[in-house]
Amino acid sequence: MERLTQTVRRGLVALELRMRSISAEPEEGAATAEYAVVLVAATGFAAVLMAILKSDTVKTTLTNIIQNALSVS
Repeated sequence: MERLTQTVRRGLVALELRMRSISAEPEEGAATAEYAVVLVAATGFAAVLMAILKSDTVKTTLTNIIQNALSVS
């Protein structure tokens, strides 16, 4: 009976230690997931910007701005 009591106590101590370690760093995986979401959003934003900058209207406008800035009158 005493051996069983010691085994149960060891199990409870191990369980308590595990619960404390889990509660000490509960969001360890959440940070990785948040970085992944930010990277996906940034990639999507970059794709939209590239599509806008490649359009003929924007190319023409930027070219005109640069030509006007470089021309000395």
